[in-house]
Amino acid sequence: MSLDSGTKWRNPLFVWGGKRDVEELPTIPFRSHQEVWEGTRQSKTKLNPVGRLRYYHKWPGHGRTMWNRLRYWPTRRRVLRLRGEYNPKTLRAEKTIVDKRPIWWVLGLLALAIAPLFTPGDLQNTLLTAGATFGIYSAISLCWMLIMGTAGVFSLATYAVVGTAAFVTALLAVKFALPWWLLPPIGALVGLVFGGIIALPATRLDGFYYALLTLGLNELCRVYFITSKEFGSANGGLYGATTYVPEDWSQLGQLLLAYYACFGLMLLALLLYRFVNGRRLGRILRMAPEKREAFAEATGVNFRQARVWVFLISSAALGFIGGFYTSNFGGVAFSIFNFDTVLLGLAMLVIGGVGRAEGAVVGTLIVVFFDQVLNTWGPARFMIIGLIMLLVVLYLRNGLFGIKAQFRAWRDKKKSERRSTRAEKGGEMLPEEATETDDKSIIYQRRYDKMTRNHLKTLVSPEVIEEHRQSLNGQHSEALERLLIYFRTRPQVEKYAIMAVERFEGYRIVALSGHRGVAPRVVEDRIYSTPDEACHGVFMRRVQDLLES
Repeated sequence: MSLDSGTKWRNPLFVWGGKRDVEELPTIPFRSHQEVWEGTRQSKTKLNPVGRLRYYHKWPGHGRTMWNRLRYWPTRRRVLRLRGEYNPKTLRAEKTIVDKRPIWWVLGLLALAIAPLFTPGDLQNTLLTAGATFGIYSAISLCWMLIMGTAGVFSLATYAVVGTAAFVTALLAVKFALPWWLLPPIGALVGLVFGGIIALPATRLDGFYYALLTLGLNELCRVYFITSKEFGSANGGLYGATTYVPEDWSQLGQLLLAYYACFGLMLLALLLYRFVNGRRLGRILRMAPEKREAFAEATGVNFRQARVWVFLISSAALGFIGGFYTSNFGGVAFSIFNFDTVLLGLAMLVIGGVGRAEGAVVGTLIVVFFDQVLNTWGPARFMIIGLIMLLVVLYLRNGLFGIKAQFRAWRDKKKSERRSTRAEKGGEMLPEEATETDDKSIIYQRRYDKMTRNHLKTLVSPEVIEEHRQSLNGQHSEALERLLIYFRTRPQVEKYAIMAVERFEGYRIVALSGHRGVAPRVVEDRIYSTPDEACHGVFMRRVQDLLES
């Protein structure tokens, strides 16, 4: 920077007759600090708002009822997750509902309970039939979610368990005229035995290989029941079992009874999911997620036994659903073993989100709506289901119910990138570094350091360098004093220092490591004859680093 020759700096210590004091030196024109600050902090970058802050409604006061929290029996989960705190501004006691999922569950189940009252007359039969099917398949998806989400066992034999229990109970009901209320318990016993057989390989196989085994088992069951005369190979299924739907009722009454019975089955499956996932078995398996089994086993967690227990409980529940399936439809068809049925069931879990009960229910609702209500669309409805499943797998991390967390993560990332890529005020951190930094104050510290460096670059001039060469100590001009203060406050890591090669004869510039026990690094091979020359060499290297930053 070239200076105005008319601007001089007068040394106030010259009158004392110092050895190296100079009366006048050229310096830069004076600029107000307020002018420098306002010109530096103003941002000319166009910024667009991204997202908004989270909003939680605050209720005044919490009182004694704050601590009397109801819990879901038999789990330890609270009905509402409340957080009591004091407002730092008003010092008023407040409470906040942190987790609103129970409220949405109550509203959703209430909507399903009163939905038959608002069905149009021309679509009443179709919607009520689809609603009964939705209840059964939701219960199956919830039990399957326990196996895949909670236990972490990728099993495709879910419909094999349901179909086997349904065919066995149908055969017993036809031969021995069993009442309908005995079929679900018998189906639960069949599912428990069947689940115990297929749970044994789960202790040895994992992932893709176990999925192939269970898929082959499902196909084996299909071939066996289709070729067996006892199970109705000539009729496409086994029918004639007793049902809980009275024959003398009207068609509307029969449909309503089937709808609410299947709705009750879904509620029982939801209660089982909460019982298993929210208690000891679920907590044990959450300690041993995928790729962390060795750590859980080292801490004394028997996750294999917990997985087997969850598998057996879910298989018994699936067998119960198979018995209910028979008592609801009066029999069972071979289509329950078809590969497209397995794929539709898998689509229910993937679309909603694996590991969440609400994902299983909503995913089932979407698939059943396209499959049962829009059956006049023909094969196009299966293409739509496949397209939805493909989009969810490609663009969503955890199904539809993972959109909220994924959007928040994307919004926070964009906000951090936008803060870190501002040309005037930012750019001091890489976008990915700013995104991964938890302490955002580091960004502002580096931003302030960047503003300081930009201003100090304007102070570097040949006159300032000459002033430092002539007068290392004592009072300096404002420009040189600001540069020296900034250089002195730098951290120890890679800070320049002087090392004596030969006492009073040779000096060398080194860079400190900043770590105890680690020797300094030699910066250059030049040997300075006096300490003053070495100090000026350190100053020049610092100035060079400042201009290159």
